[in-house]
Amino acid sequence: MSTATVTAEPTEQAPVSPLARLSDEQLEQIAREFDAIRDQVMSDLGERDRRYIERVIAAHRSLAVLGRVVLLGARHRPAWIAGTAVLSAAKVLENMEIGHNVMHGQWDWMNDPRIHSTTWDWDNVSPADAWKHSHNYEHHTFTNIRGKDRDLGYEIMRIDPAQKWHPVYLMQPFYNLLLAAFFEWGVAVHDLNFEAIRSGEKPAEKVREELRAIGGKVTSQARKDYVAWPLLGGLAMAGIGAALELRGGERRSGRLRRRRRRGGLDRVLRRALRDGVDGFRGTLGADATANAIRNVWAYAIIFCGHFPDGTYSFSEEEVEGETAGGWYVRQLLGSANIEGGALFHVAAGNLGYQIEHHLFPDMPSSRYGEVAPQVRAVCERHGLPYNSGRLGRQLGSVQRTIVRLAFPGGRRKG
Repeated sequence: MSTATVTAEPTEQAPVSPLARLSDEQLEQIAREFDAIRDQVMSDLGERDRRYIERVIAAHRSLAVLGRVVLLGARHRPAWIAGTAVLSAAKVLENMEIGHNVMHGQWDWMNDPRIHSTTWDWDNVSPADAWKHSHNYEHHTFTNIRGKDRDLGYEIMRIDPAQKWHPVYLMQPFYNLLLAAFFEWGVAVHDLNFEAIRSGEKPAEKVREELRAIGGKVTSQARKDYVAWPLLGGLAMAGIGAALELRGGERRSGRLRRRRRRGGLDRVLRRALRDGVDGFRGTLGADATANAIRNVWAYAIIFCGHFPDGTYSFSEEEVEGETAGGWYVRQLLGSANIEGGALFHVAAGNLGYQIEHHLFPDMPSSRYGEVAPQVRAVCERHGLPYNSGRLGRQLGSVQRTIVRLAFPGGRRKG
């Protein structure tokens, strides 16, 4: 639930945004340059892009199957660790590079109903339609506008000194950790928009409709991850255990086997029950762990892309009458990149290129690495900052900000 408003003015002098010094002519030129980058890429989309997303989807499915197969040995710790790691990788890939980007409409140009923003649903408790409204529309339209972009602190955290301080924020270093572990749940609840509910802006029927959608998605996810897969794992392990016990019994001498036939059946049943319970528990634990790893990873990538040192927020007055160039610059200043290798960027959904993603949200994510040098060149020509750093540095600055702004005062580091 929302705990405090985010619309108050800062209590200390905030860094002056580079947006303020740009003339109308400069903004027009910046818009032309960014439009040209986007137009060039969008006109070049074709078969190699299609092959990319299809390979990524195939890789996710292969990882998911491999993880489930390895988890058949979940009663053995090495198999549990390996299976959980592979399953975590599958969930991360599905959530970041596939689900997030497909639902952004990045692959709608293919007109493939299997890979389309209107039909795709992700392995996540947040309903697709609600997420697309709060993220694609609200966040990407009103990026870092105080009082408009609800992702600026997710309604429960003071992430910018312009947000009015409230005693509840003293606890944010602690519930920040809970948000990381249960990030998908936080996003699902965030989509409800408690401020709109309290003010009456959102009708009661709409609230009930969204609650039903969340309830349906939560039920579906819980059945899959915490009932169906553990049951299948338990049954498979029970069958394997029973077969191994029977095979061991067949090796005994005929006389011993006849004398202990009844006892042998009991041993088979006990082995099946023991292995079945172990398989159920192991799969249940693996699913919960994989979901938590996926949540923490998504939290880290998203927070590092929006809240590290050097990002800016804006008042509604600052963006009044905003032009296309002004919109581009606001997206640039409100975002930050995370540096890493090719595998890192795929695992991050290519949101390590958060600047490029905010400039071109419907561009296929696989192209962000190609246009990043061009975006940086535009920034250099116009004296604009290009916020980029390693994961540790960006995440460290975010956590420092969360701790500092739990207390009154503070200022954003430019």
